[in-house]
Amino acid sequence: MDNTVKLLVDKSKKGHTEAFEQLVKMYQNKVYALCYQLTNSQSDAQDLAQEAFVKAYRSLSGFRNEADFGTWIHRITVNLWINTKRRRRPELSLDATITTDNGEVSFDVPSDDESPEDIIERKEFSSLVQRTMNGLSEEHRTVLILREMHGYNYDEIAQIMNCSLGTVKSRINRARQNLKKMILKEAWARDIQLPGKKKH
Repeated sequence: MDNTVKLLVDKSKKGHTEAFEQLVKMYQNKVYALCYQLTNSQSDAQDLAQEAFVKAYRSLSGFRNEADFGTWIHRITVNLWINTKRRRRPELSLDATITTDNGEVSFDVPSDDESPEDIIERKEFSSLVQRTMNGLSEEHRTVLILREMHGYNYDEIAQIMNCSLGTVKSRINRARQNLKKMILKEAWARDIQLPGKKKH
């Protein structure tokens, strides 16, 4: 952990609110970004971020200095979100690519010279991704967001989710497989063209 962060954490543990305010300023953007991706709502993201920092402040006594503060606050955020079971679901970034054992599901956004038909198809696909993400479990959506959108490795996700490395790998694999199957099924049923796929 960075020495500056460690010093601020130590001071915060001793009741120095100014030190914790500095920690909030350092991590608020990353925490809010995660909250927004989880809730897909600005107001819900603000509420969740505020709740996460309040929870973090009250839980500082249990924070181990050898741990990473950013990972720790993300863990608190994820746990709060799962426990509240919000109705709104995250939307997977259309710039991401989900890798599965059977290949990749690409969400690349087309270039600016796309035709009107391409624009319609892209909007249909965006809506399709939203619906399929809604069909995933809380745990599966969360691991995909942490892995594909925030770039956490398996060990870090295990810390955030408070589970074993094997569980993380299993959840990510199942989430990718389920998402791909759901997207392909919905696309076929609704005659939606997937990016990079040509209609026959």
